[in-house]
Amino acid sequence: MTRSRSHALWLLAATLLCAAPVLAQAPASAPRPAAPQALSDVLKVPRPPGGEWLGLYLMDKKVGYFFTDVSLVPGRKDQLRAVTELVFKATVGTKLSERVHREERVYEAKPGGRLLSFVVDQRGDGGTQRLEATNTPSGLKVVRKRPGQPNEVLTVAASAEKTEDADQARVAIYRKAAVEGTITDGTDLEGYKVTTTTEPAEERMVRGVKVRLSRAQTISEKEKVPVTAYFTEDGEMVEVDFGQTMKARAETETVAKRLDVVEVFGLTRIVLPKKLPIEARAVPGRAVLVMTGLPEKFQQDSYRQKYVKLPDGRVEVTLLSDFPKTSNLKQLPVTDPEGGENLKATLIVESDNAEIRNLAKTLVGSQKDAYTAAKKIVAWVAKNLAKDYGASADRASDVLRQRKGDCTEHSLLAVALLRAAGIPARRIDGVVYMVNEDGVPAFYWHEWIEAYVGEWTQMDPTFDQPVADATHFGVGQEGNAEITPLIGQLKVVEVRDKPSTAMKP
Repeated sequence: MTRSRSHALWLLAATLLCAAPVLAQAPASAPRPAAPQALSDVLKVPRPPGGEWLGLYLMDKKVGYFFTDVSLVPGRKDQLRAVTELVFKATVGTKLSERVHREERVYEAKPGGRLLSFVVDQRGDGGTQRLEATNTPSGLKVVRKRPGQPNEVLTVAASAEKTEDADQARVAIYRKAAVEGTITDGTDLEGYKVTTTTEPAEERMVRGVKVRLSRAQTISEKEKVPVTAYFTEDGEMVEVDFGQTMKARAETETVAKRLDVVEVFGLTRIVLPKKLPIEARAVPGRAVLVMTGLPEKFQQDSYRQKYVKLPDGRVEVTLLSDFPKTSNLKQLPVTDPEGGENLKATLIVESDNAEIRNLAKTLVGSQKDAYTAAKKIVAWVAKNLAKDYGASADRASDVLRQRKGDCTEHSLLAVALLRAAGIPARRIDGVVYMVNEDGVPAFYWHEWIEAYVGEWTQMDPTFDQPVADATHFGVGQEGNAEITPLIGQLKVVEVRDKPSTAMKP
């Protein structure tokens, strides 16, 4: 059984708080202004004093909460701080998954003021670490601290984040205009474009009273999920919608921290009307499904998935699996057909880590055929990582050290090893077919990989599949929260024996 996309949900919830990331002291050398300065619009907008608490609901079940606040740094009028704390807690299989993510950021308080520093604290599922960052025009210096590990010092490109990015939603409503900026992500340290636009106000009942609510929609180029926040005239954030699946609602601190007991496997699975045919597990193999709730942007034909539109919003999906063609196979190292992104070493996919590079070299040995080398790596990951759904890690080197995890850890380490061996690779998010103890045929949220060995081929290191069989339906890449709104909306209404004759070749 594989873990539900709790990490994607956590990423998505954190996206809202590009409207509120935050506290670290600015660098000691930061000069104080000689005279009072103009304040950014982010400090002019109304908001509740002391911060706000919101409960986080997945399909109407309480799975977490967050706190957010933006204010001047105590004792200083030239610096602004933004604070975000997010807690996610649910049962995953038989294990309790709990994740805490807290960010404190400091900006210049003037209009267009730059990000000065930030601290990110993470605990629980995914690992425990602290990132302390100082931003200067020449670069973002980050000290990474982990229990029992030596500190790491990283220097990446300087952050372009501005003080208005600390709360784009309220600033957009205040200005009655779109706000565009950059947020430096607190997990991968990459900068992502974030844009907020205003939408027509609407009336709603809030605590038994009809009130007029302003609306702002924020979208990040990372998650690509529109996040809509609703505010009263006094600046209180009463609700945030992450699509139809997940919402945040304003609550008191006591109520916000009162969580439901949620088992995410059962809550988020997609039940099928009947079992898939045996040929779905064969290679070559095939499965044919009729789905609803699948937006058109996900209906892109590929070598593994074909789509035919049907009446009433339904779509026929044919899932295919086959071995890569021998005539297409390449020798190591393989050039990335997408310009190098799938060979890139990142803070998460640490393919430049010495231990990962050495292991990749050992596993591949003298093998030159890329597909054979990829199979060796996938098989090693499948055999040497314990299947543990309560021991997640967010970086490949941590996965290698702990040697356990769920589908996300298997995929992350496999991709890092493949890239280290000179094979372009990426993670694939979607669902996989299983029949669990209750006998109900269903799709469960899952992650596997895709490697370029002369052509793209999908492989599953969790289930030790050198070709991911036709029980896998992919909808996204690289742990991206873009797929999160599908949870609870995607349905399988029919399992067919063969595809429509209208299917494209």
